Amino acid sequence: QVQLVESGGGLVQAGGSLSLSCEASGRTFSVYAMGWFRQAPGKEREFVAAIRWSGGNTDYAESVKDRFTISRDNTKNTMYLQMNSLKPEDTAVYYCALRRGPTIVAVPTTPRLYDYWGQGTQVTVSS
Repeated sequence: QVQLVESGGGLVQAGGSLSLSCEASGRTFSVYAMGWFRQAPGKEREFVAAIRWSGGNTDYAESVKDRFTISRDNTKNTMYLQMNSLKPEDTAVYYCALRRGPTIVAVPTTPRLYDYWGQGTQVTVSS
């Protein structure tokens, strides 16, 4: 089993920044990719960003490109999301996710492709 723990959420004004972390523990060998997703009230969970554990290839949702940066520290089994120029529409619960085995997709962006999920951390951006 793998456990994922997110941290770093909170309340920030529009234009501000927040940094999220996700630490993986347990059976973390053979990690293929990790990703961030978010879910706002009344909406479906949506892709934010993802990163290949080996090689560091990344992918971003169009809505966060040039504002958010995903990174990872393999030695700490930790993934990060630096969020800048935050907007009220970024308000959501942010979840980290982990995929163990490879897929045909270089960087998986679909929730169903991930095996493990964290509990989520709330990000609220006030206008």
